[in-house]
Amino acid sequence: MSRNDASLTIDSQMMWHRLIAIVEEQAQVLLRTAFSPIVRECGDLSAGVFDTAGQMLAQAITGAPGHVNTMADSVQHFLRKYPLQAMQPGDVFITNDPWMGTGHLNDFVVVTPCFKGGKAIALFCCTSHVMDIGGLGFGPDASDVFMEGLYIPMLKLFDRGTVNETLMSMICANTRQPLETEGDTYALATCNGVGATRLLEMMDEFKLESLDALAHYILHHSRAAVLEEIRKLPKGTWRNTMTIDGYDTPIDLSASVTVSDAGIHVDYAGTSAQSTHGINVPLSYATAYTMFGLACAVAGRIPNNTGSLSAFSVSAPPGSVLNALKPAPVSTRHVIGQMLPDVMFGCLRQMSPDRVPAEGASSVWLITMRGETTDPNAGRYGFTLGFTSNGGTGARNGRDGMSATAYPTNLSGTPVEIAETQTPLIFWRKELREGSGGAGKTRGGLGQVIEVESACDKSFEILASFDRIQFPPRGQDGGQNGASGFIGLQSGRTLKGKGNQKIERGERLIIMTPGGAGRDDPKARSREFVSRDLEDQLISAATAHTVYGAA
Repeated sequence: MSRNDASLTIDSQMMWHRLIAIVEEQAQVLLRTAFSPIVRECGDLSAGVFDTAGQMLAQAITGAPGHVNTMADSVQHFLRKYPLQAMQPGDVFITNDPWMGTGHLNDFVVVTPCFKGGKAIALFCCTSHVMDIGGLGFGPDASDVFMEGLYIPMLKLFDRGTVNETLMSMICANTRQPLETEGDTYALATCNGVGATRLLEMMDEFKLESLDALAHYILHHSRAAVLEEIRKLPKGTWRNTMTIDGYDTPIDLSASVTVSDAGIHVDYAGTSAQSTHGINVPLSYATAYTMFGLACAVAGRIPNNTGSLSAFSVSAPPGSVLNALKPAPVSTRHVIGQMLPDVMFGCLRQMSPDRVPAEGASSVWLITMRGETTDPNAGRYGFTLGFTSNGGTGARNGRDGMSATAYPTNLSGTPVEIAETQTPLIFWRKELREGSGGAGKTRGGLGQVIEVESACDKSFEILASFDRIQFPPRGQDGGQNGASGFIGLQSGRTLKGKGNQKIERGERLIIMTPGGAGRDDPKARSREFVSRDLEDQLISAATAHTVYGAA
């Protein structure tokens, strides 16, 4: 390599890192200006920069994989509707189309072109979760997407810097939380603007007039790096099926993973048909979490962008629960979509067992609650809260699973203090669930126990969308299953895992999130680890004796 070539490579690498820093600042602006706790406290968002062909060059570290990897395709959908040459400085575009965005109506996707010298040189895109967009609310009870809330096609939110007041009025009129929803929408537009400003500063510093050469460098090297890792794997096809609760009948998620030197292809043939309830998954979201699981296992250290993602491909039968067709209801698509990395791991385990963990809780347990309030400042719409909680992850090779940890999404848990200041609810308990981690030489992570009650003389509703209740995470190689999830009342009544249900005043809602599965024979577990778990009250004395064989 000549000195000039080495200098060019170093400059390109520096600019690549700068792009990642720019989009991380973009995400932090969104995090700090958002109104909704699920964005501000939990990080349910994504941010990224794209070239003029709509290819993702860099994504923020902060953000949910389902948002990031669907966002990677969203910008190209926008470009088909609004060609680059028709865009103007100050334009901002928005949609919540589930099939063009992140898979359900509760996520807004916002795209902003960046101009230099009157020429569009990049696009910034961001997404965030909007807690209420009207309809039946954020639950699985609708029978089509139109019942689930306001459906926004690809529209201009700002036209040359002027807000579309008609659109904003429509958005605010179709949500139970108009202030929060309007504030979140402006936050999305603002963070894109900050990203564009920082990009122009970088381009001036490096004396760039275009990102074309840098984009080629990033995408080419990312794809090559992923393919290099794939070529180290055994070649062939491996299959796995996971059965989960579904809405009223169990659902089979069947996959075949084919590894070749050209990449990895996943086919979901054999998966159950789409449901009549809002647990269906658009293919874009199924693809997002499939690719995320593969990337974690195969190429976890390679930055995520269009180049690295291009080494993976996904197909699913149209009309299946993983390729739901419009107008299927899709509100709680995360319940099934976030199971897909575990489905992938079940395939990869057959060829490389030490590379992947046992099954975990997988899907985030997002406790959506709404109701009236006696606060005169709360407005006539009462409150809607998305309280993020997590179960345990599966045991790993040589390491226990992680307790109360979000995976495959990476949302932070909602702080109890925030929930109690913004709603008339009181949380009596939020603690690790003893014994919920599946036993094994390496143990599954623990779930949680959460107990909540109305703090005023009003009842409240829970829009339940939980899984792993009938079919818990499965143990691996002699390890035991993780504990099943549970939802019920302190009075003894068991509630349904999915659907809108009322919690009467004076009743306490009890949520138990699933534990991760164990790996290998529990009696091979270190006596020191068993004693430590017992001392930390992660297992009972009876479990230590009967399951682990400790004296």
